[in-house]
Amino acid sequence: MEEKTTSVGRVRQVLEASGLPLQVRNMEETTRTAAEAAAAIGCEVGQIAKSIVFQGKKSGTPFLVVASGANRINERKVAKYFGEAVRKPDADYVLEHTGFAIGGIPPVGHLEDIPCLLDEDLFQYAELWAAAGSPFAVFRVTSQQLQELTGGQVVEVK
Repeated sequence: MEEKTTSVGRVRQVLEASGLPLQVRNMEETTRTAAEAAAAIGCEVGQIAKSIVFQGKKSGTPFLVVASGANRINERKVAKYFGEAVRKPDADYVLEHTGFAIGGIPPVGHLEDIPCLLDEDLFQYAELWAAAGSPFAVFRVTSQQLQELTGGQVVEVK
């Protein structure tokens, strides 16, 4: 049985506590990138809900953007929503604030409560796939469930 202290275990715990019918699926192939995840799952790249952590340039605050795997995030647009310029932090910063390593960052289960934006383009798909705490674990979710889980604001991020 998987311990609740593992990265994937923390995600499972959040999903179970949500009351939503969401389950972690372990993959044999890596899902580290949106393209790899889409190939392993057998879905469109746009259906991958990639979780990207940014750092406020002045405050040092972590911010989360969950974007369609098909989209490149426009940091200027994101900065307007968060109220300050942002940058991509190093892997140590991401691990310290989320508890997850880059390549398996889920939209939920972070060590801290991180402000979140959701890419409006995710809402065009009936189902999405998000990382579940490791490069080999994912979970299927709808855009509405994702919004419920994260409390994220739906905006244009590309």
